[in-house]
Amino acid sequence: MPSNRRHFLKQLGGLAAGYGVASTGLSFISPDQKDIEPATKPLFFTISLAQWSLHKKLWAKEMDNLDFPSVAKNTFGISVVEYVNQFFKDKAKDEKYLAELLKRCKDNGVKNHLIMCDGEGDLGHLDAAKRMEAVENHYKWVDAAKFLGCTTIRVNAFGQGSAEEVQKAAIEGLSTLGEYAAKTGINVIVENHGGYTSNGEWLANVMKGVNRKNVGTLPDFGNFCIKREGGALWGAKCIEEYDRYKGVAEMMPFAKGVSAKTHDFDENGNCIETDYVKMLKVVKDAGFKGYMGIEYEGEKLSEEEGIKKTKALLERVGKAI
Repeated sequence: MPSNRRHFLKQLGGLAAGYGVASTGLSFISPDQKDIEPATKPLFFTISLAQWSLHKKLWAKEMDNLDFPSVAKNTFGISVVEYVNQFFKDKAKDEKYLAELLKRCKDNGVKNHLIMCDGEGDLGHLDAAKRMEAVENHYKWVDAAKFLGCTTIRVNAFGQGSAEEVQKAAIEGLSTLGEYAAKTGINVIVENHGGYTSNGEWLANVMKGVNRKNVGTLPDFGNFCIKREGGALWGAKCIEEYDRYKGVAEMMPFAKGVSAKTHDFDENGNCIETDYVKMLKVVKDAGFKGYMGIEYEGEKLSEEEGIKKTKALLERVGKAI
């Protein structure tokens, strides 16, 4: 804050205290009003809540998938949700269950945005038959997303082989799935989720190869490990990481959502591993105005605390830039 504005506000505070300005309803307008307005400026994105932020409670059965919309709205004040298929894996075709979930959304004024789909096979598998099996495994989630009023499913573009081989296979797999999803108006998006997919340039080239309006990306601020010990996708120590700001910038032209990942915070409420001012500028500069999903994955804070801190950080930085 400029020193002259700081001096003005200090004077105004003194006037309010000394003369009862606040109580009489009088107001003062700074000549430099434009400099004060950003504090109340609306966000350029809409905050959503990724269900993975509550995965510990869900796995521990302390919370049920059907409760997610209510928790998002009534505990965190968030009206848009992103599901993870792992928490209702056997319910994709259960219309009674899906209807109950949709009812709870409507009862709480919650909008369904997407379903994150895991464990349905590799869309970048080099074997054409197995790749097609993976594609068809996702059909039920496209249909479930449509039933729930979602606009999108998030998938993985994994595969074993050279970068070029997997890229070619992923383009074919995503193109086929995208064609099916387009019939119901559903988007198919790929997250940087380990391996080749965490290389922003590689994933951007996959999108260019697919070249479908309903196939895009879900840039995640934190998933940029491209190589782990033993060749694992998850769990093992990361030995090579892609630049997260470069990666997000490369994926943003195809983004149909953004995942705001956090782990740890400093004493000022800033994310330690990601510079949110720098990152949100990357997102804003790309012209993005969609949903930004909170995805807290830390260990030091409770899930509830982590979600609230991430929301506060997004609101603070989003209004400032």
